[in-house]
Amino acid sequence: MAALRRQFRVGPRVTRAWYEMDQVTIAAIEGFCIGGGLALALALDFRIMARDAHIRVPEIALGINLSWQTIPRMLQLIGPARTKQAVILADQRISAAEAYEWGLVEQVTEPESSLKAAMELAEKVAAQPAIPVAMTKQTVNRLAGALNDLASHMDLDQLTLTCLTEDYTEGIAAFREKRKPRFKGR
Repeated sequence: MAALRRQFRVGPRVTRAWYEMDQVTIAAIEGFCIGGGLALALALDFRIMARDAHIRVPEIALGINLSWQTIPRMLQLIGPARTKQAVILADQRISAAEAYEWGLVEQVTEPESSLKAAMELAEKVAAQPAIPVAMTKQTVNRLAGALNDLASHMDLDQLTLTCLTEDYTEGIAAFREKRKPRFKGR
């Protein structure tokens, strides 16, 4: 169990490091943004998504909980009902249009144009004075994320425990075998 907990600390450390960077960070999303990829994108300041891309959160369908402080970050952006919809209804693909409407992304571009739009935004940010930008980012993140640690203090233990359940084993097997899982609540 200790080895599993050590392994599961990597993702939260990466997302926290990205979230706490002084520099403004921007995700350019093309294709699909699933699970851990979404956790990483939500740790950044801005997300720009191609019109033909989609988001999906498959963790619950695999028998595990969503961690890496993703739920508090998602909750800040889209509120409780949409967060539950995105996380609990794991088979639902969230289109770029829905992601924009919900507030998960700040801009939708034509296919293969999200990186260009992200670079244009980065140039606008870089033209601003760095110190007040960093201070503003830190203040906004601290205020918006004041309860993140409280809300996700059990992420690591919950992830570790769910990976020891029969439902997790079944979820992974069903995914690999491309079939619907038969969860038993154990």
